[in-house]
Amino acid sequence: MILETLSAVVLGVALSWAALRSLPGRLPARRTVFGAGALGALFGASLMHSVLGSGHGAATVVGAVLIAAVTVSLLIRPRSRRLGRSAAA
Repeated sequence: MILETLSAVVLGVALSWAALRSLPGRLPARRTVFGAGALGALFGASLMHSVLGSGHGAATVVGAVLIAAVTVSLLIRPRSRRLGRSAAA
């Protein structure tokens, strides 16, 4: 369980780093993104371990990374578009 959790958190941080490299202007502060990735992976590892049980280490880590990816994706801001005046105004 400890090894699964530790590897999930490391992969969550790596996922956060990759997101920051690929979307630099659309994410909040680095600290927030790294924290969300690590905590998302930690929550995912706990959830997947309780759902699958022990003995499914690889599936637990994969599920934890998927949940971390969802958590980090919630931080992405939409592209800024300049809104002009509407036709009705």
